[in-house]
Amino acid sequence: MNSFEYRKFKSFKWIMILVIFLSTLPAYAQSLSLEELIVHVQNHYEKTRDLRATFVQRATIKSVNQTLTEEGTVYFKKPTRMLWDYSKPSHKKLVINPEKSWLYIPEDNIAYVQDAQKVLSSKMTIRFIAGIGKLKDDFHIMFPEQNAQDENGNYLLSLTPKSKDMGIEKLQMKINKDTFSIMNFSFTDAYGNMTGLTFDHMKTNTNLPDDMFNFTPPDGVEIFTVP
Repeated sequence: MNSFEYRKFKSFKWIMILVIFLSTLPAYAQSLSLEELIVHVQNHYEKTRDLRATFVQRATIKSVNQTLTEEGTVYFKKPTRMLWDYSKPSHKKLVINPEKSWLYIPEDNIAYVQDAQKVLSSKMTIRFIAGIGKLKDDFHIMFPEQNAQDENGNYLLSLTPKSKDMGIEKLQMKINKDTFSIMNFSFTDAYGNMTGLTFDHMKTNTNLPDDMFNFTPPDGVEIFTVP
């Protein structure tokens, strides 16, 4: 190899190293503005007719410094159908349809029933996932001061409710950079209790049947009506 060929090879080598290096960097240069991200997230949920996902829920009660971790599968179908099927550490079901909301706890042999509209209007996270609420209508939204994205390029949001009636102080949310679905969120209520939900294995628009969101209490179950 003569000196000209060597210099050419050396230049090519450094160009390739630079290309490989740049290709491994997070895609922050292509990151969206806050307004653009909000539009994408809202559009994603408006186009979602139904979804299924596994979830892990962690709830920390500040007064007793105790955290309860629960797992299960959530099913949702527009406009107002949901099934939260808890499998660990014990079985229970929260079923919501246009008429009623049922919470069934098999090991206690009891079920609580409530008007569905009261649940949908009062529980902020259920309201948004159900597509009833709109982010900009319900929250003041901003990127966290330290980082707008995590190490994988997924977006991070900090949301403060516009209404104190929601019963929470602040909500933190992670948004998938490719699909704009919610990967996880956590919030703190007025008493300092923390709740977090992480979603995985999400599938959308699979034509879930309406009847899976109906619930008939088994014989012998004690039923309590919630005002």
